[in-house]
Amino acid sequence: MNWMQFKLRLKGRLGFFGLVFLYALIVFGCVYSLATAGDLSMGRNPVANFIKTATEFARPSFLDVWFGDPAYEYKSDDGTVLRTENRQEVEHQWLVQLGFATWTTFKIATLGSLLGAILALPFGVLSAKNIKAPRVLTAFSRLVLDTSRSIHTLVFGLVLVGIVGLGPTAGILAIAFHSLGTYGKLFAESIETLDMASIEAVRGVGASPSQTFFWSVWPSVLPQWVSSHLYLWEYNIRDSTILGIIGAGGLGLLISEAVSLFQWGRLSSILIVVVLMVTAFDAISRRIRTALL
Repeated sequence: MNWMQFKLRLKGRLGFFGLVFLYALIVFGCVYSLATAGDLSMGRNPVANFIKTATEFARPSFLDVWFGDPAYEYKSDDGTVLRTENRQEVEHQWLVQLGFATWTTFKIATLGSLLGAILALPFGVLSAKNIKAPRVLTAFSRLVLDTSRSIHTLVFGLVLVGIVGLGPTAGILAIAFHSLGTYGKLFAESIETLDMASIEAVRGVGASPSQTFFWSVWPSVLPQWVSSHLYLWEYNIRDSTILGIIGAGGLGLLISEAVSLFQWGRLSSILIVVVLMVTAFDAISRRIRTALL
């Protein structure tokens, strides 16, 4: 190793450690600020509250379909029976609602992801450096993608509920508008990794920009784009579960009700459904990505 190589390597390592030190300062500043403001409190009786909540979580409410008390009594503080209900029937009805809400959440994530991918396609292509689109179009595309990524799905949802009303349509559009930014960035990065020699060869024979894209760029980036779509589709399934909290349909409404009423058993059932849904989708998407290799 000569002196110049040593200097370059040393400079690179010092730069890396400098960034690590800066990150450590940022983390310390965050912790110190929260600590001095008294915002790191665990509340009163955190251990007892944790044990109580964990105990209720450990018994998902769907078990009541088989093991629930058919004559469950609700009593007041003085012991007076307020009402009696069959927990097995009540929980069966709630599970039917859970099934419909799960299907609604899946539809929101699926259609929102597809719409986001379609909308992101032109912006991703124009944002790629090696496509050499006009600077105005490149700058505009990057601005659109950055803006889309910076606004959370819930914010989009709140605005869209006010525009299109309550229901899945607002959820689909919220997922699409937020995903547009991430799709576009991933699409652009996949194009930037291409071998420009093949693209220039197509251009050299007189191909138009659209012909260059469909005959050279598209076949090369399609597997990466499918993989990106599957990943974001899976992510949006998780993201769409909370949109019902703001009236956009799906599991969010049931989550909001369970949390508001401290029904941790029902919340546990909902979370089990979400985990199973994401796990199943992950297994399917892995097979698809493997087939594309």
